[in-house]
Amino acid sequence: MGLKIHILPRWLVFLLDLFLVCFCLFLSRMLKSNHNWAHLDVGLRFMVTAVLIVNAILFYVFKSYAGIIRFTNLEDTSRLVMVNAIAAFVYLSLNIFYLASGDYFTLQIVTINFFITSFVIISYRLAVRYCFKFYKTYSEGDKVRKKKVVVFDASADGMHIKKVINSLPNGEMQVVAFLDNSFNTEGKLLEGLPIYSTNENNLAKLRSEGVELLILVNRQMEKIRLNDLVDNCLTLGIRIQQVPAMLDWLNGKLDTQQLQDINIEDLLEREVITIHNEAIYSELKGKKILVTGAAGSIGSELVRQLLKYRPALIILCDNAETPMHDFLMEIQDSYKTASIKAYLGDIKDRNRMEHLFEVYNPQIVFHAAAYKHVPLMEDNPSIAVLNNVYGTKILAELSVANDVEKFVMVSTDKAVNPTNVMGASKRIAEIFTQSYFKHITKDIDKKEDKSNVTKFVTTRFGNVLGSNGSVIPRFKKQLAKGGPITVTDPNITRFFMTIPEACVLVIEAGVMGQGGEIFIFDMGKPVKIADLARKVIKLSGKEPDVDIKIVYTGLRPGEKLYEELMSTAEKVMPTYHEKIMIADVRQYDFSMVEKRVDKLINSARHHYTLETVFLMKELVPEFVSNNAAYTKLNIITDK
Repeated sequence: MGLKIHILPRWLVFLLDLFLVCFCLFLSRMLKSNHNWAHLDVGLRFMVTAVLIVNAILFYVFKSYAGIIRFTNLEDTSRLVMVNAIAAFVYLSLNIFYLASGDYFTLQIVTINFFITSFVIISYRLAVRYCFKFYKTYSEGDKVRKKKVVVFDASADGMHIKKVINSLPNGEMQVVAFLDNSFNTEGKLLEGLPIYSTNENNLAKLRSEGVELLILVNRQMEKIRLNDLVDNCLTLGIRIQQVPAMLDWLNGKLDTQQLQDINIEDLLEREVITIHNEAIYSELKGKKILVTGAAGSIGSELVRQLLKYRPALIILCDNAETPMHDFLMEIQDSYKTASIKAYLGDIKDRNRMEHLFEVYNPQIVFHAAAYKHVPLMEDNPSIAVLNNVYGTKILAELSVANDVEKFVMVSTDKAVNPTNVMGASKRIAEIFTQSYFKHITKDIDKKEDKSNVTKFVTTRFGNVLGSNGSVIPRFKKQLAKGGPITVTDPNITRFFMTIPEACVLVIEAGVMGQGGEIFIFDMGKPVKIADLARKVIKLSGKEPDVDIKIVYTGLRPGEKLYEELMSTAEKVMPTYHEKIMIADVRQYDFSMVEKRVDKLINSARHHYTLETVFLMKELVPEFVSNNAAYTKLNIITDK
């Protein structure tokens, strides 16, 4: 059992400091007189008296004795140096103004005394601090096994985190090294700790020395570097956590309990997209903009980003009351000067939508409202048609009737070679809006002004991270319950994009479009969902199939093993933005499309399930259902 160490009384520290300054004065006189003992006591009594009075006053004023010696820091040492500097100035002043005939506080003695006093007083405090630290480490070493950690970022922030972690009372962690990829830091020491680069050999060496955790300080790392670092650490069994933003520190202080696991979203994100089109501001500023599905994950982010362009009014249209209310409160709190109007309405209700256009007369429409959950739409195809097709048809026709400048529809990669009802319904919506635009512009001569014609633009992209019902939030919920994590198939892959990234591209593509285009986005490389599940488990500090099981449930009805951004029959054309391309898709005659869509909607209104799916297949011949309930229709439509 270790001894209990008490804090020295402040009066005792005060007296000890006074004794030391007198002792340092004696040393200074001795050095100045070159150890001539005969002249050492000349004026010494007066000088000691002056030193005691001056320093007693300065110690009291600056409270240099009030700090706890074993916690001496840079601020304490700076205060002591300042006290000694002021004292030296007072000594010189005494020598000039009051002791001109004497030779007591000469410049040489004062200078020597300043350095000796500063060194002795600071050194004894630091000696006490390090002795206490050594004693504490030695006495508690057998009681608590501290987790060895490394800090990524050999910078001022990294040093600060190291000091915070190593100085925490009863802390469970000990920083033993820094990681940094700067060429000029490799092999050097920082505050006595080695600096390593992040190559596999160095990480393996650190792991062999018992390092269990890497703390990430730099939150602005390139995504490629971050992924490589995480993959190497997870392979070696080193857990990674990151420091929260300083604004999130409790009472301005960091505790190890606040360290956060790396989010899988951070690893799937790409670099921040830069908008190149300056015309966005001129096209959106001062306009009245309608966003359907505004309370959803895509719609709400569209609203947040559209607000940056200072529109005159944004109409939030959604049928979900509670999400709409919550989102409206968020917008009102975050954008106090924004002009926002919440409009509860179902896009399938033509009368309600007519009222919306009559009252607010929007100039631009971003149509994000859709039913998107594949399994639900497989069981309810008529509802998918009514919402995704009929709702789009109503909005498209009202946009033309009310001279809307641009209609931007958010589609999905599931519309490409669809194997499910949801994807097929979105492809039909694409076909309708494209052929409708072609129809309303066919009688306009090329020389005539087309500026008053509603331009229909479609944007198509894959899964978005963190959207309602997406795979990652589901994985996290399952993980929080202790598993198992469910994956439909070991080989299933998906494209992923962050919601802000997708919305940036939707806005830019919408402004870029001149009507009739289907824009597809660069989604990067597809991700294997099983690998994603394993990484989510490892990032939480657990081992897949040991701590958390992964269970394969089989593909759901209508679900694909992989998604496509365009069919084999489609070609793409580049745009000025490297992440946005235009799909060259098959053109349809509007009169034929209109008749078939009306027939499809009529069937859906009567909720004729098989007939509705059959009519969808007639409109989209490439729709080959994976749902056993509808596979017999594949044979019929092939004949």
